[in-house]
Amino acid sequence: MSFVTTADGTNIFFKDWGARDGQPVVFSHGWPLNGDAWDGQMLFMAQNGYRVIAHDRRGHGRSDQPATGNDMDTYADDLAAVFEALDLKDAILVGHSTGGGEIARYVGRHGSARVAKMVLVGAVPPIMVDTPAYPGGLDVPFFDGVRKATADNRSQFFLDFPTVFFGFNREGATVSEGLRYSFWQQGMMGGIEGQYACIKQFSETDFTADLKAIDVPTLVVHGDDDQVVPIAHAGLLTARIVANAELKIYEGAPHGLTATHQDRLNADLLAFARG
Repeated sequence: MSFVTTADGTNIFFKDWGARDGQPVVFSHGWPLNGDAWDGQMLFMAQNGYRVIAHDRRGHGRSDQPATGNDMDTYADDLAAVFEALDLKDAILVGHSTGGGEIARYVGRHGSARVAKMVLVGAVPPIMVDTPAYPGGLDVPFFDGVRKATADNRSQFFLDFPTVFFGFNREGATVSEGLRYSFWQQGMMGGIEGQYACIKQFSETDFTADLKAIDVPTLVVHGDDDQVVPIAHAGLLTARIVANAELKIYEGAPHGLTATHQDRLNADLLAFARG
């Protein structure tokens, strides 16, 4: 397996497929998953001539599970370490959910010199919780419940959470047990300490300054039936904050649209990459 070692000695796992001379597309995953969450997009983009890279966030998947550095700034620095180790340039950065926050923070901390375009999919910015600047968000006690469920029996929680993540609770929805168990498997590959700490990072981090720092073409994709990261407090706001962002709303799509709307997202990614 392939790893990059960060400044604090943490080993970050990554996958690197496709043509070495192809434009790199770098994927950042959501919580509590890992780089495998992007397999459908990575396979498709590699088949269309791109070099595709996805890492596992520290504390998740096959990466190390340190007790330190489980914060958004360090996540962004870990991503920078991957960029530097592979000497990636002219990259298209794609982030889903927490990964959307991570790639925004990457640009906020490290700039866009290595980045050509960005795609934010069901992403958590500008901030998930209710604040005076962004009223109407979720309350911290809601995330306290997520923390408790993770601490008490994360295995059962990771079996239950896909119901809302993929919109299986909606009338007429096709329930995929394969997606449910894939979610569970990816979640259980990670470490509980890092996953627990990450909840605060994806819910309470304010990414406003990072979004304002984005100066490359940006596509914002969000489902209007996202029950995890509601569009009104996320994608719609982000599309107004990022200069000249393009917004695509997927009608009826859930949070996990990378899987439920894989073909549509793949087509939009390819068109945006080529555009």
